[in-house]
Amino acid sequence: MTSAAHQDPGAWLRRLRGDGDAAGIERDLRWLEGPGRHLLTATDPRYPPQLAAIPGCPPALFVRGDPTVLSRPQLAIVGSRSATCAGRETAFEFAARLAAAGLAITSGLAVGIDAAAHRGALHAQGATIAVCGTGLDRVYPGEHGALADEIAASGALVSEFPTGTRPLAHHFPRRNRLMSGLARGVLVIEAAARSGSLITARLAGEQGRDVMAIPGSIHNALARGCHRLIKDGAALVETVEDVLETLGLMVLATHANSGAEPHDQVEIPGGRLDSGSEILLNALGFGPTDLDRLIERTGLAAQSVISKLQLLELEGRVESLAGGRYSRTSPRRAR
Repeated sequence: MTSAAHQDPGAWLRRLRGDGDAAGIERDLRWLEGPGRHLLTATDPRYPPQLAAIPGCPPALFVRGDPTVLSRPQLAIVGSRSATCAGRETAFEFAARLAAAGLAITSGLAVGIDAAAHRGALHAQGATIAVCGTGLDRVYPGEHGALADEIAASGALVSEFPTGTRPLAHHFPRRNRLMSGLARGVLVIEAAARSGSLITARLAGEQGRDVMAIPGSIHNALARGCHRLIKDGAALVETVEDVLETLGLMVLATHANSGAEPHDQVEIPGGRLDSGSEILLNALGFGPTDLDRLIERTGLAAQSVISKLQLLELEGRVESLAGGRYSRTSPRRAR
């Protein structure tokens, strides 16, 4: 903050809340007394310049963690709360490699793709930023309390909402404009045709940010939002290098390529497969497939297919879907 703001944060809080909310201002001041808690005003040199450049940027940000991380080059990774296992693994892997390459990973702390992206960045010992739709005196969803603590320890939680703000539905579109505003680009991984992630992508385009999407199976409802974005001009992403090239950061590709490809960095549960299971996995491909079609494709007996599917599901190689269908998953990264 400026020295004046340091001396009297109450003046900024009165500006944010109004003079009549004495109780709210007092609650904010008590929260700010805790370790690693900050109020960044628009005149603070630590206020992220990329966010300051967007129309309607918030006059102040509440931050828990390291405020300087907000000015680092960032990629926002967003997607479905009801993500598939493969979608979560994709988010984890992309976030890990991009964080290792030097990008801070920004997301919204939601279940599904958001949480997987945060965890991927943490796994790579990189920085991650959670933009919250509540006051920072609470964690939403509540099950992510431990994750929020990890993020604050190596990155930051940020919100434009003062303490006491509940998770109301209209707060999250406002939160989304901050995610895209902080980042150089937005990567969408699994999004239904009507998804909050598409709002983030639209806002990113309006703010002059790069919009990217990972395609999926035509049978997967969670791929339709990504396909729509690609039709509308979003960059189609298949690799980490695609992301870096779109962002104009190919200088980071050397670091991204310093390790193996994602499928070379994963541990396959259960070791080698027997030939029948390999045949079954090949028959599954990467789209939802029903039992009858698997029997037809493999030539295996029905009971053999069922038992092998159950084993593969236990090992995390296959997931069961609605309507009696099955889908192959990406290999799980060793944790």
